[in-house]
Amino acid sequence: MIRKASLSSDEAFDYVIVGGGSAGCLLANRLSRDPCNRVLLLEAGRKDDYPWIHIPVGYLYCIGNPRTDWLFNTEPDAGLNGRSLRYPRGKTLGGCSSINGMIYMRGQARDYDGWAAETGDDVWTWQNCLPDFMAHENHYRLDNGADPKTGGDSRFSDVHGHGGEWRVEKQRLKWDILESFADAAVEAGIPRLDDFNSGDNEGVGYFEVNQRSGWRWNTSKAFLRPAKSRPNLTIWTQSHAEQLILEAEDSGRKRCAGAVVQRRGQWIEVRARREVILSAGAIGSPQLLQLSGIGPAELLKRHGIEVAHNMSGVGENLQDHLQIRAVFKVGNAKTLNTLASSPVGKAKIGLEYVLKRSGPMSMSPSQLGAFTRSDKTQVHANLEYHVQPLSLDAFGEPLHSIPAFTASVCNLNPTSVGSVRIRSAKATDAPAIAPNYLSTEEDRKIAADSLRQVRKIVAQPSLAKYKPEEWKPGIQYQTDEELAKLAGDIASTIFHPVGTTKMGRNDDPMAVVDSRLRVLGISGLRVVDAGVMPKITSGNTNSPTLMIAEKAATFILQDAAAGA
Repeated sequence: MIRKASLSSDEAFDYVIVGGGSAGCLLANRLSRDPCNRVLLLEAGRKDDYPWIHIPVGYLYCIGNPRTDWLFNTEPDAGLNGRSLRYPRGKTLGGCSSINGMIYMRGQARDYDGWAAETGDDVWTWQNCLPDFMAHENHYRLDNGADPKTGGDSRFSDVHGHGGEWRVEKQRLKWDILESFADAAVEAGIPRLDDFNSGDNEGVGYFEVNQRSGWRWNTSKAFLRPAKSRPNLTIWTQSHAEQLILEAEDSGRKRCAGAVVQRRGQWIEVRARREVILSAGAIGSPQLLQLSGIGPAELLKRHGIEVAHNMSGVGENLQDHLQIRAVFKVGNAKTLNTLASSPVGKAKIGLEYVLKRSGPMSMSPSQLGAFTRSDKTQVHANLEYHVQPLSLDAFGEPLHSIPAFTASVCNLNPTSVGSVRIRSAKATDAPAIAPNYLSTEEDRKIAADSLRQVRKIVAQPSLAKYKPEEWKPGIQYQTDEELAKLAGDIASTIFHPVGTTKMGRNDDPMAVVDSRLRVLGISGLRVVDAGVMPKITSGNTNSPTLMIAEKAATFILQDAAAGA
């Protein structure tokens, strides 16, 4: 279906950015620094003025809320024994940084070296990505400089930045049950680690978070606030890009000249003199490409869409982290389940946050982390733990009534891949999201091994005083087959979809963008979001997405200066 715009924007823009999430906010800031560049940022959601966005625990009220979430669901998944999962994606300025777990995590150096090998471009090695992480970082450890005499810590100055927009702080609370779990992890052979972000994150410690003084620090605050007064930056919220405008060049090659945007009940054609940049995320960007005739020809024809550019990889290569949520009942322990079980307890929690910006309302979903190996044959840490002093069926669901903690564990490098494919030619129809979790023997084996490792940690002396009792999945399940099946029953996504517009070499049939993130075969069009990752990072994916955007901004400005 070709959407005809009823209006044309009376403004001319150099760059049109589709998506006001993590990557889009950073790009809008960087590209509008030059007053000669006219930049339009399009966001389908509303402004980030919903109060629960900014209170850390507010993710509970943002996930599953149409005010802030696209409300996607996955297709029924055989690896999850036929279950379908809620699949939160941020629909507001700041995107997923407005509803996520706020964990600052880069992954491992090997992730980026692998990207460089796959794309044939050393620009993506760890050493060449590190400056892009540091460029926007404002790390609390360097608040007093790198000189120990002034209170700083020189150990971190080579891998962390200070003075940038992206604030990183330590968490503002501790729980005895988490301290004991960390001690138990050490007893089980996992070393302590005070920095997960130096390139090797193997160890146990507390996650650092994107907060400022107890408030969530999203990318809208970080990157749009300093830039929104610039006369050359225009921000449209509640503006859904439904189709790209493709025109033929003299060479016969297609060029992306703009987008058709649904805004306040009207369809408006916006034009980009230089580039259209898709930052709609690993779900939204492939969906828009497919709706515009860029994608697998068979899929497009099935939905009556004219094939503008046949690209097999658009929407394929979906990767995600699946966490297996093992829950343990405990005695003699304070957990959030019991603390928040009464009106008095809830009042105390609220008062502590109002007075100190600390306590449970300042919590990220996960406080304690650990990275380790599922077995001794693994060369690198391939598991990540998110440990929480609470339990619930899924985030957004009520807390359980029993005192309990959760030790969620995920396979960092899954070999199962899925897809994102349009269901129809209508932009308002959610795409079919099929992650294909636990679809490989390797992933099922690691799932079983990881549950055994959780049991090993919980059995250590440091947790004995709490008399932990495995509630989910249940100690009666022991074999690989039983544990893999039970993983399918209790596992859920950590909301890390990547890879659906992967970067690669020109001869890679599944590559969608080149190593500078330009869409192969289409001029004037780039993708800058988590979808370009050829392989998922070994950790949470928001901060790597910001690094990608930082690097992409350099590419874009360099290409403009060179007349490319």
